[in-house]
Amino acid sequence: MKCEPFIKILGGITAVKGVQAAGVACGIKKAGLDLALIASTPPAATAGVFTTNHVKAAPVLLCKRKLHMGRLSALVANSGNANACTGRQGEEDARAMARITAEALRIPEDEVYVASTGVIGQPLDMEKVAWGIRHAASLLRPDGGPDAARAIMTTDAFPKEAAVAYEHGGKRVTVGGMAKGAGMIRPRMATMLAFLATDASVEKNPLQEALRHSVDHSFNLITVDGDTSTNDTVILFANGVSGTAPLKSGEDMERFQMALNHVTMTLARAIVSDGEGATKLVEVRVEGARTPEEARQVAFSVANSLLVKTAFFGEDPNWGRVMAAIGASGVELRPEAIDIYFDEVKIVERGVGLGREQELEAARVMRGRVFRLEIHLGQGRASAQVLTTDLNYDYVKINASYRS
Repeated sequence: MKCEPFIKILGGITAVKGVQAAGVACGIKKAGLDLALIASTPPAATAGVFTTNHVKAAPVLLCKRKLHMGRLSALVANSGNANACTGRQGEEDARAMARITAEALRIPEDEVYVASTGVIGQPLDMEKVAWGIRHAASLLRPDGGPDAARAIMTTDAFPKEAAVAYEHGGKRVTVGGMAKGAGMIRPRMATMLAFLATDASVEKNPLQEALRHSVDHSFNLITVDGDTSTNDTVILFANGVSGTAPLKSGEDMERFQMALNHVTMTLARAIVSDGEGATKLVEVRVEGARTPEEARQVAFSVANSLLVKTAFFGEDPNWGRVMAAIGASGVELRPEAIDIYFDEVKIVERGVGLGREQELEAARVMRGRVFRLEIHLGQGRASAQVLTTDLNYDYVKINASYRS
């Protein structure tokens, strides 16, 4: 039996050597931790992927400008306030967060990245934020990842962390990360917030390529409600503390990519599992498409359909809604070639339902917390899969009262 190339470990982002973190409560939210600080010694090569929303929060704009320099010594993130649509004041506040962090840690301001998440359109209370940054700086520790992961939560029900380790050239390499997100999830370039670290030595360009590949195969394949946040940010940094030679290409980079992919996919699944009010985690898999792009287009059309998602909640194998969502995807197809399954139960063959008995079997599948909706288009060999949730009363309650 072939062993996995890595082992799963505890600790999240602070499982990585040279990384410290802290999470504190500074009063941005009504209760709970609301400011996270992550630091790397030495400074790390940095990669980033951000929201494709044309309305971008001030921290996103700041991080995008910093990214070309490619070095990170610290990252500060607050929850409870997105610092989005806050004009020039918001931009000044994002820069102030970086400056205060730099002063507290005695590092260059250019090496401090900033992220925010929460309510859009309200200015930050910078007196509270400044206190929180200085307090967090005094609490940094090499096992502080769990507190930092809790400090970036908004409507999340639980913190999201993952880490793996593997051997490279006789040395242990670790990849770890943390994320937040439960709603406004269909990022197309990132997720709500995700911070990833490794103690491998990876230069900026291959690190950016690895991150884009990993995001495309994890965070870009999830959806909760089809919305794209103003604040979506994924930051990956590599500080080289493991002492490995720089990873650039070939088998060494492939192993690193596998480890990174495992961490991002674990975090992505956790985000979907935590979808606001979600009771189901559903893999929508499309087979037999002409191209991967068309397969993904159909998968997202089904995964984002409100009628399909409410049927998931009702445990109703309403295949007519699935067929309608497939047809609404914009992909040219032949309805008479389509087969649909819930797990192994076929309910549609060549575009026609197979009757009540098959629907009852599919309904039994849907009683589970996790199941697969598989669609065969019969047009080619390309495939894609997307993770989604059901949609129920709690999603409406959570988002109807989000600001109150």
